[in-house]
Amino acid sequence: MPEPEISEKNTPDQTGRVHFVTGGYTGVGLALCHMLYAANAKIYIAGRSEAKANKAISELRAAHPDSKGTLTFISVDLSDLRTIAPAVKSFTDQESDLHVLTNNAGVMVPPKGSVGAQGKELQLQTNCLGPFLLTELLLPTLKHTAAKSPKGTVRVTWAASLTQLFSPPGGVTFTSGPDPEPVVPDVKHVAYAMSKAANILLAAALAQRVSKDGIISLSFNPGNLDSELQRHVPMWQKLITGWWLLFPVRYGGCTELWAALGDVPEEKNGSYVAPWGQLATPRMDIVPSMRSKEDGGNGRADEFWEWCERTTAPFRDVSTSSS
Repeated sequence: MPEPEISEKNTPDQTGRVHFVTGGYTGVGLALCHMLYAANAKIYIAGRSEAKANKAISELRAAHPDSKGTLTFISVDLSDLRTIAPAVKSFTDQESDLHVLTNNAGVMVPPKGSVGAQGKELQLQTNCLGPFLLTELLLPTLKHTAAKSPKGTVRVTWAASLTQLFSPPGGVTFTSGPDPEPVVPDVKHVAYAMSKAANILLAAALAQRVSKDGIISLSFNPGNLDSELQRHVPMWQKLITGWWLLFPVRYGGCTELWAALGDVPEEKNGSYVAPWGQLATPRMDIVPSMRSKEDGGNGRADEFWEWCERTTAPFRDVSTSSS
């Protein structure tokens, strides 16, 4: 693959721009933060571990002593929906603007039977429900920022993966009945793939809802990377899946950087970004799932969006929430 179009060598100056990066203290998220902080961005690094965040913040400051940016930790656990509204309140108490929300954090093939705090399969809860609620609660700030910013420069990006190739037909399948639920595959690797395909759908569904506000929503495949995300993957599986072919996390950071800053035509809002920053097409049967029935698709993105809305509804009140 060619070298990234946007990297640490040519990141546009981010002075005055606010970035919110989940999982920004390790792996790909940290690589992204290095590039943004070197370019003077104001970065909120969100995650569960304040100790890891403080270590990363010290690393970033030492690596980029001339940066005019700022680094702030926000406590949030995407596997526990109760923590998300307090995290948003903590952010909005400090900021009135948000230019880019990077939904980077996630979990991959945890031990069998792992669930989030609200009882949903851990990958579905951490990779989809948590980022969905975070995005929903930050939308007023994103819209406020977009109203006074150049069109398309305010963005939400969602972590997908090449593993979407192994997701169920259409990316996500649902139970029948009045309140359909996603069917979580018994094989945890396929469940992970479904959560990544679901983020492709969420990116497309959000684009349908906020394109009129001048906000761009994209999903991204950061690439095949040697990162902490694979901490639960046994070595034999890494060998089978080409572990020795993995790229340094810096390249994944470049993919996320392009999704945040690259040139995206208005008509491509909701698209999927491939390594190391190029618009691409996911698995072909996922494409109609990205579109509403009114736009000639099968409406599966809307169906998943609506399930996320129903599931997260009890956890949306920022003004009265507590962790």
